[in-house]
Amino acid sequence: MYRYIAFAALCMAAMPAHADELGAMKAESIDLAGFLGVVYYTPQEDGYRVVTTIAQGEAGLPVRFVATLTENQMVAVSVPGKLGESDQIIDISRVGGKLVVSPHPIDGIVVSTPKLAVD
Repeated sequence: MYRYIAFAALCMAAMPAHADELGAMKAESIDLAGFLGVVYYTPQEDGYRVVTTIAQGEAGLPVRFVATLTENQMVAVSVPGKLGESDQIIDISRVGGKLVVSPHPIDGIVVSTPKLAVD
């Protein structure tokens, strides 16, 4: 029960950052093929602790991915597409002391563009 409340609070508190660039403790909403969620990070001694929480629709069980990224590291979060459709993928990278959330390109083609929250 508490994890649903925490997930809902994060979704409501999510504020879009400048062009997919996140500030510390600023959450960004994402939508990957109906999997709704948020991405945020906190600075730690050993890097940025990046937390991505997604759930299928509003009633789905939330799943959390946690990674610690140092400078020039990247992690991808993907949701498989239906038969014959492309996967929905976002890259989360730390570059120049900033955390950037961006669609994942394959052979120069953007496979997905995550929908960002708009206030």
